[in-house]
Amino acid sequence: MKHFVVFVTFFVLFSCKQGDSKLFKVFGEQIKVGNTIHDADTIAQIIAPYQKHINKTLDSTLAYAPRVITKEDGKYNTTAGNLMADIVMEQSKAIYKLKTGKEIDFVLLNHGGIRSIISKGNVNRRTAYEFMPFENTIVVVELNAASVMDMISYLIKAKRQHPFSGLQIILDKEGKLSSVNIQGKPFNQTKTYLVATSNYLVNGGDKMGFFKERISITETDYKIRNAIIDYFIKVDTVAPIIDNRFMKLN
Repeated sequence: MKHFVVFVTFFVLFSCKQGDSKLFKVFGEQIKVGNTIHDADTIAQIIAPYQKHINKTLDSTLAYAPRVITKEDGKYNTTAGNLMADIVMEQSKAIYKLKTGKEIDFVLLNHGGIRSIISKGNVNRRTAYEFMPFENTIVVVELNAASVMDMISYLIKAKRQHPFSGLQIILDKEGKLSSVNIQGKPFNQTKTYLVATSNYLVNGGDKMGFFKERISITETDYKIRNAIIDYFIKVDTVAPIIDNRFMKLN
């Protein structure tokens, strides 16, 4: 049961002429709001067709997930994280190439940006809204080698499965950095890299301070959630796996 408190204030004017108003009395009244208050029938009737259309759009099947997809099923990378990062890479690379003529090197997102599992079964637009409910857009930043190494150190220390794609981090048996590969090639300390991420992270979200040292930034105006929906539309099956993009040697 919800409660609302209404405060009522009385003022008394001691003269018809302009003068000071003085506080006379203040009191509060608690009003219970519950099932006794119903929707107005006329409003419900107006909304009904739009609500029906929206629900039909959200619930129309786009693809199929043969198993549960979650951000908690792997120690270093997860099915949900890999899916989201790979989608951002797949869906944004053509847009960025069209804008700049350049290729994205890798993608980095954040573990907390994934807000639900994807259940086994039909996948639809509602799935995408639950999976990624935020309005974040994809941006591409250019980082120098030192900033990329700061990023790698952040990911190793984070102890969270932050999603990334196009990047491989390999740890030795003691958990120290063994090697870094970007697009299948060893990390190059003399070049800059183009990293697709979210506008939330590039503005300091999740304490990813290395993005502040960016050389340049390009806004794609493409929402991550829209990228997910577009990906669902073009595939039949959504079946990401845990792989070796972030791993520790035995």
